[in-house]
Amino acid sequence: MPVPDPFAEGLARGWKTHDGSRLEQDLSLEADIAIVGSGAGGGTSAEILSAAGFKVLLIEEGPLKTSRDFKMQETEAYTSLYQEGVGRMSKDGAITILQGRAVGGTTLVNWTSSFRTPEPTLQHWAREHGVVGHDPAQMAPWFERMEQRLGVAPWAIPPNPNNEVIRAGCDKLGYDWKIIPRNVRGCWNLGYCGLGCPTNAKQSMLVTSIPATLERGGELLYLARAERLLIEGDRVAGIECLGLDARGVAPNGRKIRVKARHYILAGGGINTPAILLRSSAPDPHRRTGKRTYLHLVNFSAAQFERVINPFYGAPQSVYSDQFQWEDGVAGRQSYKLEVPPLQPALAATLLGRFGLDNALRMEQLPHTNVMLALMRDGFHPDSAEGRVELRGDGSPVLDYRMTDYSWDGIRRAFHSMAEIQFAAGAKAVLPLHADAGHVQTLGEARRLIDELPLALYRTRLGSAHVMGGCAMGEDPRQAVCDSLGRHHQLGNLSIHDGSLFPTSIGANPQLSIYALTAKLATRLAERLESA
Repeated sequence: MPVPDPFAEGLARGWKTHDGSRLEQDLSLEADIAIVGSGAGGGTSAEILSAAGFKVLLIEEGPLKTSRDFKMQETEAYTSLYQEGVGRMSKDGAITILQGRAVGGTTLVNWTSSFRTPEPTLQHWAREHGVVGHDPAQMAPWFERMEQRLGVAPWAIPPNPNNEVIRAGCDKLGYDWKIIPRNVRGCWNLGYCGLGCPTNAKQSMLVTSIPATLERGGELLYLARAERLLIEGDRVAGIECLGLDARGVAPNGRKIRVKARHYILAGGGINTPAILLRSSAPDPHRRTGKRTYLHLVNFSAAQFERVINPFYGAPQSVYSDQFQWEDGVAGRQSYKLEVPPLQPALAATLLGRFGLDNALRMEQLPHTNVMLALMRDGFHPDSAEGRVELRGDGSPVLDYRMTDYSWDGIRRAFHSMAEIQFAAGAKAVLPLHADAGHVQTLGEARRLIDELPLALYRTRLGSAHVMGGCAMGEDPRQAVCDSLGRHHQLGNLSIHDGSLFPTSIGANPQLSIYALTAKLATRLAERLESA
């Protein structure tokens, strides 16, 4: 029996949408509030503001795909649902950056892990970055509200064997581990969350907040790139958007002019700074695009006698913070341990090498576990740091500069992951590095890891979490926005996404974005109603 497609049913009922790839002429649109980006920040803001009675227009660069389009095929999903066809890289090409680009944003393709912002992170922001009003007690009701809205709860089903490696290894070593909360309802436990949920179990913006917005008379413009803000004095007068072809790649010659009372940027930690830079938005202290962080990730593979089948089951359900806060908030580079799901194309890329070597590694995929370490960057002055820049064609790129401090964390994470994998029963471990091979004992792993030349292009690095670039804080000399997301120089512009974070957060960021933007959108509605 086919799974119902509520979004398609809503479109059939008359939800108002505009496909930028099919426009026959230029278009003008008006709304009370125009929101650029339909992911966690944009979708949450749209639902709250439309519920408050405002006409909302959501603007999305990517395509509209619904559950009937999700076939669990990597070749289709990566090219259509991810930024730059899953080819987004750091400026030097050394770090792969996975971000969604479709209606629903990254919430459409993430692995559903949903953490509250760690209390030490919120306290650090208040103490070091001038953020006010978001301490743990003040944020708690907003986390609870969004957890209830999106079905966030610890995963109740036993972890798949890929995640079980963390639990078993940590138990053997006496390390801390916990179950990951996930934003799902009625999950089929397929394991293909990164390719779009075909059963609508993942409570992404596509099946929650965006439908709620359209049901209340909101509108959606997709396959349209918000090229620049039209600025007059200290206010935004409009947004100029470019219609794109059906692939979402090239402008098709159509322009869409959007006029609103208030404007929200929610394009994420790379695209939101880019819009401001393309618009030559006021930036007297040159803060736009600065202090962008990644949760840089390195990986360790392990082979087991038992079957792992890392492509099946909830992608992430166990984590360890054993090495996250052991040296304080701003001590040595610290990290969170999780696993990625390993569908074949992703696995072939991660496992590395070419030809016969790669084929032999892939032959062992059913018996392979891969662990990852999320670096908590941005808390120490020697941390790696990024800066969003524009290429010659106006497209954004992240220049992310590694440091010795960060490489030290990468090396220690290789050690931690190998230790846990061997404790869980691995017969061989492979740090994912161009100069590494499989080792059969922990002693061999320690010697290998200590000798590896940690450098760009030799060490396999990636990230799915981009944060910062439009940091919030009360001091305009240090921040782009205030603590309520209001742009310091433009009176009718707000930013509601992860680019507001002054540092990384030390956990998968989607719930942090949901809760923060729910609060900011609610406060914005109150201000607009009283104006």
